Amino acid sequence: MVIFLQGCKLKCLYCHNPDTIDTAGGKSYPIEELAEMAVKMKPYFGKKGGVTVSGGEPLLQSKALIPFFKRLKEEDIHTNIDTNGRLLNHFTEELLDDYADLVMLDIKHMTEEGYEFITGQRNKETTFNFAKHREASGKKMWLRYVLIPGITNTPELLHAMGKYFKDYKTIEKIELQPYHKLGVHKWESLGWEYQLKDARENTVEEIKSAVSILENYFKEVKTN
Repeated sequence: MVIFLQGCKLKCLYCHNPDTIDTAGGKSYPIEELAEMAVKMKPYFGKKGGVTVSGGEPLLQSKALIPFFKRLKEEDIHTNIDTNGRLLNHFTEELLDDYADLVMLDIKHMTEEGYEFITGQRNKETTFNFAKHREASGKKMWLRYVLIPGITNTPELLHAMGKYFKDYKTIEKIELQPYHKLGVHKWESLGWEYQLKDARENTVEEIKSAVSILENYFKEVKTN
C-alpha cells in the first residue's frame, strides 16, 4: 500500500509527481482511517509487503507519521519511507529509529553542482547526513538513483557513489530508475516548463554498464 503525501521542498527536474510538490492542497485523512485501510489490505501484503509513505516528501509530516506508524506496528504491518533525506530533526529521528522498518533513500547526485542543478536547492550533504544516521541505527535501507545519460549516469559518478557507500552495513540494495518522460504531461498541466526535454533515455548497454559498475560495491543492484 503506497500513500503519497503532499509537499516537497525540492523541485527535481525529472519529478514524475510534480503535483505533489506544492505544500498546499492534497486531502486530509484521519490516522485511524488510513490504518483501517492498511489492515484490510494486510492479507494481500504477503511476507514482504506493507505500507510505504512517499510523496512529495513524507518527512515534512514526520510528527503526524509517528502515531500512524505506531498504529501500523500494533497491527504488525511493515513500514517503509521513500524519502530524499533532506530533513533530519527530532520527529524524523524518532520516526526513523523507532517505527520505520525500511527507508528508501533517493540519491540525487554526488556533486554539489549536480545536486543543485537537479533539485533547485543546495547542500547535498543533508542526504548523506541522513544516510549516516540511518547507518548508525543499524536499520535497513535501500538506495534509489535515477540514471540520466551525461547527468547522473557517468562512470565517474557511479564509482563515486559506490565508494562512498561501500562500507555501509544497512544498505540491502540499490534500485536504479532509468530516466523517462512519463511525467512531462503533468508539468505541462501545471503550466511549468519541463527543463529536461533534451535529455534522452538510456540505451540497454548504458543500463547494463551502470549495473556492472555498481555491482562492485553493493550486495544487490536492481533496475526498475
